[in-house]
Amino acid sequence: MNDTNTGTPTDEAPAAALRVLVVDDHPMWREAVARDLSAAGYDVVATAGDGPEAVRRARATSPNVVILDLNLPKLPGVEVARELVRLDRAVRILVLSASGEQEDVLEAVKAGATGYLVKSASREELVDAVRRTAVGDPVFTPGLAGLVLGEFRRMATDPPRRDAAGGPTAPRLTDRETEVLRMVAKGLSYKQIAERLFLSHRTVQNHVQNTLNKLQLHNRVELVRYAIEKGLDD
Repeated sequence: MNDTNTGTPTDEAPAAALRVLVVDDHPMWREAVARDLSAAGYDVVATAGDGPEAVRRARATSPNVVILDLNLPKLPGVEVARELVRLDRAVRILVLSASGEQEDVLEAVKAGATGYLVKSASREELVDAVRRTAVGDPVFTPGLAGLVLGEFRRMATDPPRRDAAGGPTAPRLTDRETEVLRMVAKGLSYKQIAERLFLSHRTVQNHVQNTLNKLQLHNRVELVRYAIEKGLDD
C-alpha cells in the first residue's frame, strides 16, 4: 500500500467514500460479494483470488477495508492479514470465512483482523459489518466476540510486557483516555461510549486513536486485549 490512503473514514462518511478490496478464491462468491457491496454504495476498488494477488492489489489501491477469506491459494489468509497490517496500520480487515472454528478466529484476530463473519451471514449483515469495520468497531458473528474476549482474558495472565530498560511499560494516558479505554474493554461501540460520556462520536474516535498511538497498537482489537491485560474490563 502507498501513502495516498486518506485515512479511515468516519461513520458520517458516505458509503462511496469507503474503498473495499474483496479477496476470495471462489470466483462466483467473490463477484457476488463485490456486487452486493457495490449495490450498497461502497467503492469496490479491486478483487483478488489468491494471497499474493491480494497483497499486490492492496498496494495498488489502498483500500480502507479488506474483505478476506482465510482459505487462499499460495498464501494463507492469516499471512495476508499480517502483511497488510504491516504495510498499512490504518487498513481494516474483515474476515469472511466458511469456518467458525475457535483456532481460525483467534489466529485471524492475532494477525490483525478487526472482525470475523462466517459466510452464512446475510447480505444486510455484511453491508453493515463493512461500515462498522471501517470506523474501527470489532464486528463478529454472534458468539465469536465472547470467544475472543475470553481468550484475551486468559492471555492476560501472561507476564507483563517490558520496555527496553527492563521495566514495565507504562504509557501516559489522560483520565479521559483511560475512561474511554475502560469502556472499549467492556465491548461498547463508539456510539455507546459517546452517549454515556456525552461526547461526539468523532471525539471518542480521536481519544481511541490517540491511545492507539501512545500504546503503539494497530487496531481496536489489540486495544481491547491491552485493556483486559490491565484489568480495565472489571
